[in-house]
Amino acid sequence: MKMRTLILSAAALAVVAVAGMIAYNAHSTRAAITKLEQTVIDRTTGTPAPWTETLPDTLPEPVARYFAYVFPDGPPDHAFVEIEAAGQFRRPLTETFQPTTARQVISLRAPDLVFSADTPLWGPVWAIAYDAYIDGQMEMAAKLLSTVTVMHETSTPALNRISLRRWLLESPAYPMALLPGGPVTWEAIDDNRARAIVRAFGEEASLVATFDADGALTRFDAETDGDLTTPYHGSGEHTARSDYRLIDGVRVPFAFTIARAAGGEILPFWEGRITAIRFGGS
Repeated sequence: MKMRTLILSAAALAVVAVAGMIAYNAHSTRAAITKLEQTVIDRTTGTPAPWTETLPDTLPEPVARYFAYVFPDGPPDHAFVEIEAAGQFRRPLTETFQPTTARQVISLRAPDLVFSADTPLWGPVWAIAYDAYIDGQMEMAAKLLSTVTVMHETSTPALNRISLRRWLLESPAYPMALLPGGPVTWEAIDDNRARAIVRAFGEEASLVATFDADGALTRFDAETDGDLTTPYHGSGEHTARSDYRLIDGVRVPFAFTIARAAGGEILPFWEGRITAIRFGGS
């Protein structure tokens, strides 16, 4: 009986120790992500908005229509945005979706962003993942229970370009970043499409935007296939946007689908809605 009591006590202490370690690691991981978010915000301080109040006449017609639609009273002078979202996420190299909540802090003055997401996996087991792209350098990681690292990628030229495209692909939620004078330029394609090209940190990425009759940007598409064998989704190659709402003088699409694309197929991996958005700085 005494031995059984000792074993149970030791097991209980082990459970408490493991729980304490997980709680500590969860706090440390979140603190590290918060520090990265603050770095993005701090880098906007003292940086003037790159755009002017008067849009040039040389913009492709669908792009001019888009800016008139998303800025009914002209572009507001925001420096960064904080976005929270919820929906269904499919991990790389899998087929099933899991409920996910996510948060992003993104600069409107330079292609800096931090994305983090929490996803339940099996019972009480969850994963936290984050991508950080700051000053042209990216890092991405995923951890089970905020403790066991299952994926960690650091800066390479290819991943930096993917992260630059990620900032562009997410930009319909912060369209000030797409205005002339910043890192994005536009090329005409036809009456409803235009090519957005972002150049920063010695890298370049582009996406083709499709606009509806009202001017809303309804989708962004890469012009080359994605590599579906990688252990990360990166930016994806396609996003669809809908349900535009006026927030602080900006029309923002609250519904989104982000997908990989290759071989003529579009394969969604993140479908959801913005649940909260706040523009900050000036």
